Amino acid sequence: MPTRMISKLALIASAGLLALATVAHADVLDNIKKAGKVRIAVAMGIPEYSFVDENLKPTGSDVETAQLIAKDLGVKLELVEITNAARVPSVQTGKADMVVSSLGITEERKKAIDYSIPYATLALVVAAPPSVEIKGYSDLVGKRVGVTRATTNDQDITANAKGATIVRFEDDATLITSVVSGQVDILSSQSAVINGINKKLGDHPLQVKFTQKETVLGIGIPKGETALKGWLDQWVKTNFDNKVLRDIYRKYHNAELPDNLTSR
Repeated sequence: MPTRMISKLALIASAGLLALATVAHADVLDNIKKAGKVRIAVAMGIPEYSFVDENLKPTGSDVETAQLIAKDLGVKLELVEITNAARVPSVQTGKADMVVSSLGITEERKKAIDYSIPYATLALVVAAPPSVEIKGYSDLVGKRVGVTRATTNDQDITANAKGATIVRFEDDATLITSVVSGQVDILSSQSAVINGINKKLGDHPLQVKFTQKETVLGIGIPKGETALKGWLDQWVKTNFDNKVLRDIYRKYHNAELPDNLTSR
């Protein structure tokens, strides 16, 4: 092949790589403003965080948080409804600009996405009927434990409950149905999900056996989006300090966020 042709092909290849790099490092915040809308991924079916009300409208603390973000950005909100397992991939692949969906901040997830500073919390717990004796992870050996796939609960139970049979469900709504229908009676989930299950169980509620951990939640965004992260960090701090985010959380969870949340 002539040298001139090789040089031309090399230039074309370099231009292609540069274009790909430009796309990979696009300014998502700028794109949101130009489009006049923000695509926020939310996993529906999570009691108190994101669910459908009696009028079939999305609601919950995460939904209201997403609505407030869009309002303060001055753009329309496009809710991208996903499963729990799709929360990280939704921003990795560009399906959504950000994810506001009870997403715990973990070192493992930080390898794939970036986060805002914490805006809310959740407690990870193990629950079962009152008659089942469980005090810690060791008591789960030989037992079937339901979890929602690709959640912090899934990771924690997998790491700490060796010898348990882990039954994974694709989303919280399916996990809730499985417990209510008697498919599993022991589960690891968040306290809000347990509350939702107990409302359906009526006179035979589950008991929280032990708390695995308390985790902080962040707004997930694509890697390297410094402008978007800067805007969200300031937005969270402002709306935490002026008590708007505290009021949203209290409204749905009947609990208070810790005073030092945004500095964690």
